[in-house]
Amino acid sequence: PRPPRGARRYDRLCTGTSVAMLGAVAPRGAKGPRVRWLLAAARSASLMTRSSVGEARRAAPVPLCHGLPAAGSRRGLSTPSARGSLLALRTRSTFLDELPGDSQIGGAPRQVEGAMWSRVTPTPAVAAGADKGSGGGAASAVRLVAYSEEVAEMLGVEREDELSAHALAVLAGNTPLPGGDPYAQCYGGHQFGSWAGQLGDGRAITLAEVEAAGGARQEVQLKGAGRTPYSRFADGRAVLRSSVREFLASEAMAGLGIPTTRALSLVTTGTGVVRDLFYSGNAKPEPGAVVCRVAPSFLRFGSFELPTSRGDLPLVEQLFEYAARHYFADVAGAALGSPREERVVAMYREVVASSARMVAAWQCVGFTHGVLNTDNMSILGLTIDYGPFGFLGTYDEDYVPNVSDHSARYRFGNQPAAVKWNLACLASALSPLAPADALSRALDEFDAAFDEAMDGLQRSKLGLAAWRGEADDALWKQLVTLIGDDEVDYTAAMRALSGVPP
Repeated sequence: PRPPRGARRYDRLCTGTSVAMLGAVAPRGAKGPRVRWLLAAARSASLMTRSSVGEARRAAPVPLCHGLPAAGSRRGLSTPSARGSLLALRTRSTFLDELPGDSQIGGAPRQVEGAMWSRVTPTPAVAAGADKGSGGGAASAVRLVAYSEEVAEMLGVEREDELSAHALAVLAGNTPLPGGDPYAQCYGGHQFGSWAGQLGDGRAITLAEVEAAGGARQEVQLKGAGRTPYSRFADGRAVLRSSVREFLASEAMAGLGIPTTRALSLVTTGTGVVRDLFYSGNAKPEPGAVVCRVAPSFLRFGSFELPTSRGDLPLVEQLFEYAARHYFADVAGAALGSPREERVVAMYREVVASSARMVAAWQCVGFTHGVLNTDNMSILGLTIDYGPFGFLGTYDEDYVPNVSDHSARYRFGNQPAAVKWNLACLASALSPLAPADALSRALDEFDAAFDEAMDGLQRSKLGLAAWRGEADDALWKQLVTLIGDDEVDYTAAMRALSGVPP
């Protein structure tokens, strides 16, 4: 992939954008097209310091994606209530109870047939010479680096300064969560357009499903807590630099109003994890870390693809009924009394719509996922698996943050097409349960759903009272083209529009 243009590119997360309440036309006497007036007003502000952008963001903390469901109304998310201890969370095990699992516990990497999960226990990361703490973990070596008070409130968990050494040991994977039954999911996926077979949670271990504040169910998962049967040749660990990126990105996306998995905590383990940072053959130890991720579900497109690829129709049926019962009951639940094939199409239609809204939100803030394989696509339309992602500096549709994406398949401008391709793979996986032509018609709804979401987000971003179809499509295109041609920072330019008087 070609390097980004211009020397003013910020290697940082998006600072956030608020709505610019601009008039629908340029002020009287303004010269040139309306878009040039907008850009001229923003250009000088693109030189703003990061601190001034942060001050402006704190002064007007308006989520960019107003067209998306409010946090409390998103499918499966919960609302706050009374707070308690992390160690006293009420746990469930519906995924393990209602879907078939691996008969072997833990063990070496292997092919797992006829199962959606394998029980596995996090491997304690014990630093040399560390004192033993609660549960046998290296209590004195674990350090809390970051903690999301908002996610803690969503779960009904106590404040950061009240976390005990025992709680930190749980978050590091050094001791079990009371009442938990940890497991790793089994799934497959298409990677860079080719079927990769079985993949699964190679370094993610779900500690438990918990009853969060308000009664909603959330899955609590550790990333970087050791090997699973799906780790293949990897060690199941994570390093601090990538864990910081995951924690910050997931919480930043949530702050922008974009559907995403969340991060409760980030801890360092006190141990070294050997990595070759530049793929140069010069591997070195780096600080080890564990992120605690939270989501209503970590089911992926690849969860359906793997059993279909193996001809395991009963497992595909069981998985559909599980997903319909817990996440799509309003449109696909068995209680509706509709034939199964109609419920399958109804669920798929919901996945198409939520995925379209998700990628539209990405395009609007300049987020580039980097590795949009089907095993990294959530059936709930959540942004999931923050790996080699990036945000635009200047506007560049060819921007590729992943150095391994040699064909630029997942470049910024191609993300909507990549998501639609992935949805076609999901349709193929569901085709044993529903007519292919009905699934195809549902997939055809993607373009309209994406366009509708983009129109609303672009209108909000520019502060327009209404979106005038092709006229404002051309306006947006002119604006982002000028931002790219003049090498203006995309986020700072858009943020600066909020300071332009109507």
